[in-house]
Amino acid sequence: MPERNDRDVRGFEDVEWTPVSPKLISAHYVVTAITVGIVTAALAVPLILLLTGVWPGYPAWLAWALPAVMLVWGVVEMILIPRRVRAMGYAEREDDFLFKSGLWFRRVLAVPYGRLQYLDVKEGPVQRRYGIRSLELQTASASTNATIEGIPVEDSERLRDALMARGQARLAGL
Repeated sequence: MPERNDRDVRGFEDVEWTPVSPKLISAHYVVTAITVGIVTAALAVPLILLLTGVWPGYPAWLAWALPAVMLVWGVVEMILIPRRVRAMGYAEREDDFLFKSGLWFRRVLAVPYGRLQYLDVKEGPVQRRYGIRSLELQTASASTNATIEGIPVEDSERLRDALMARGQARLAGL
């Protein structure tokens, strides 16, 4: 019996997964830090107004709790980012494309090549900084659309072309 990998999803143990780029961890750190910083600053406004005497009737416990809760959430999020990224991967099979994600609630999305309508390669400023892109798979069904983050730039072009070629070949065969 083969040894089971902790990150394998039941029923897909024999699939050879391609992990997303580890640079996605750094990119998620940057985005999370910016988001937590902005939201914490907004939630700290009542505290600042309380401490300056502009809003003396505001409950002190709530003024301190709002930014504190956001900071704790940010720390927990930062701790989980590496595990979440390591749990992500994709696989090209003969008839379909697989994408897996999730720590506690694992998900495997299988998109048959014949159902692909188009592929969108996206690159934001943080992704560009780290040399990664996102690949968005679009099908006729809204429930099977998927975005795969953390694909290296050189792999994203190859993957897009290969998936579209397979999709066209399967569509022509219908």
